[in-house]
Amino acid sequence: MSSQRIRTGLVALGMLLSSAVVMPPATAATTDGGLADLPAVTPVMQCADVTGLDLSRAAGTTVTISSATVVTTGAPAPYCEVRGTIAPANTIVVRLPVDGWTQRYVQTGCGGLCGSANINYTQAATCAPIADGTIASATTDMGHQGQNDGSWAANNPQAQIDFAYRGVHLTALVAKALIKAFYHRPPAYSYFNGCSDGGREALMEAQRFPDDFDGIAAGAPANNMAVQNTFHHAWNVLANKDASGNFILLANKLPLIHAAVLRDCDNLDGLTDGLIDDPRRCDFDPTTLVCETGQEPATCLSPDEATVVRRLHDGAVDAQGRRLEPAIAHEWGSELEWTLFVPARQGQTVASENFALSYLRYLADPNNPRPTYQLSDLDFTVASFWQTVLPSSTYMAALDPNLRAFQRGGGKLLLWHGWNDQHISPQNTLLYYDAMRRTMGEKTVDRFAKLYLFPGMAHCGGGAGPNTFDVLTPVMSWVESGTRPGRIVAGNATRTRPAYPYPTVARYDGTGSVDDAANFVPTTPTTIRNDDNWVGQRLFSHGYQTTPRVVNGKLVPR
Repeated sequence: MSSQRIRTGLVALGMLLSSAVVMPPATAATTDGGLADLPAVTPVMQCADVTGLDLSRAAGTTVTISSATVVTTGAPAPYCEVRGTIAPANTIVVRLPVDGWTQRYVQTGCGGLCGSANINYTQAATCAPIADGTIASATTDMGHQGQNDGSWAANNPQAQIDFAYRGVHLTALVAKALIKAFYHRPPAYSYFNGCSDGGREALMEAQRFPDDFDGIAAGAPANNMAVQNTFHHAWNVLANKDASGNFILLANKLPLIHAAVLRDCDNLDGLTDGLIDDPRRCDFDPTTLVCETGQEPATCLSPDEATVVRRLHDGAVDAQGRRLEPAIAHEWGSELEWTLFVPARQGQTVASENFALSYLRYLADPNNPRPTYQLSDLDFTVASFWQTVLPSSTYMAALDPNLRAFQRGGGKLLLWHGWNDQHISPQNTLLYYDAMRRTMGEKTVDRFAKLYLFPGMAHCGGGAGPNTFDVLTPVMSWVESGTRPGRIVAGNATRTRPAYPYPTVARYDGTGSVDDAANFVPTTPTTIRNDDNWVGQRLFSHGYQTTPRVVNGKLVPR
C-alpha cells in the first residue's frame, strides 16, 4: 500500500505515525506547481552496500541484487543504479538519487511486448522533479528477455503471467522496500507513468493492485490487447490484399488521401491549421477521390483503393458487417501515419503483420503455441472472435471499469491518447472511459479520473500535432495538493496548443498566432456519443477477469 494511503488510514483511526516513517502532514506547504514541498532526504547507506540487502520478503519470492553502482554521467544528478532479478526472471532497474531525494517514487512502463528494462521514458522527461534528478524510479522487463516476437511465451506460462500483471506489481513492492532501506523511509508518494503497453500496465495496476500507486498516468493504453493484436492488426493487413495476395493500396497514395481529408474536415473547428480537433465529426467519403476518365492515376484512387481506405478507417467486420473491433480503427486525419500497415512496395512485411503474428502464435492460446500460424488462418467471424480473444483477455486485458478500490484509496488517474494514433485506436480509450462512467457514475469518475485527447498526435509521440507535454506533474499536483488537472500545453518544433479534460477542446480566440497556446480558450462542444455497438463490448466489464497460476507447466485460470 502506498504511504499516502497508509497516512490517510492512520489519521482516520486517530493513530500516530511511527517516527521512522516521516510523512508530510495533510496540510503540507506546496510549491507553485502544486506539489508538496517535501524536504530532501539523503541515503543512510552506501550505494555499493545495496547488493547485501535481502528484499525477498517484500516480493514473496527470491530477489537477487546483482549490482549497485553510482552513475554520474549522462544524468542531471548522481544516482545509485541498482539492477537485479525478481524470481523467476523479472529484471528490474532502480535509480536512487544519492543526494536530495524528494521522497517521491515513479515507476515507468515499457512498450510492445516489453522484454527490456529501459528506465527512460520520454513523456516523463518534461516533469521537473524527474528532469532535476530528485525522484527515485524503477522499471522492469516484465519477466522475459530477448526477441519481441512473442516466442518467449511459448511453453512459459509464468512469463505470460509476469507480462500480464505480476512483473509490474512485484517491481513496485521491491522498489519501495529498497527505497525504505536506502533512505530509512518509504516514498511519501508513488506514481506510475506509461504509454502503449505501459498504458495497459498502468490500468492493470489501478484495477488489480489499487494500493501500489497514488497517481497513475496511462497513455494510449493497449488495454484491449487481445483484440488489438489479433483482429485489429490482422485486418490492417488483410483488408488491403487482393485475391492474389498483393497489396491494393500503397503508401505513395497516403499524402493524397490526407490532403483530401483536411480539405473536407480541417475547418470544422473554425480554424484551418492542419489539425482535426475531433475526427469523429469528420464524414469523409473516399469515393470522392476515385479517378475520373482520363485522370492521371497518381492524382486519384482506383475504386478498389477507395474501398480499402474505407475498410482501414472503419475496422474489422465479419461477412455480415458485425464489428469485430470498436468502430473507427483509424481516425480521419491520421493517414500519414498509416505506413505502419500500408507498405511502400509489394512484398514488404508491414509492422501490423508482425504485431498480429506475435500474439496469434504465442499468446492468444496460452498453452498451445502455434509458430506456423499465418494471418490467413484467422477467420473473421463472431465464433472465431471469442475463440481467439477470450482465453488471454481474462488475464492479459486491462478493461475492468470498476476502479472503486483505487478511487476510495485516494488514487488519481490521468488517461491520454493521440487522435492520430496509428497503432492503438483512441476509440478503445474512449470506450473504457465511458465504461468507467457507466459503472461508477459520472460524478465519481470526475473526482478521480480525467481523459485528454491530443489532436494530430500519433502513437505515444510524433505526428502532425503538438506531441511533447507533461502529464506526470498534473497527476502529482492532484494527489499532493488536490489541484485538479486543467490545461495541459503540448508542443512541437513550431507550435504549442492546449488540451483540456475530455470533452472540452481548445478553440482559437481570434487574436494572435494560431501557433501559440496562449491564444486558445476551452470550449465544451455538444458531446458525440461513442459507438459501442461491436461484438466485444462486454469485455469492458467487471467480473470475468482471472488470476491464473501455473500447474504442471500449464497456465490455469482461477
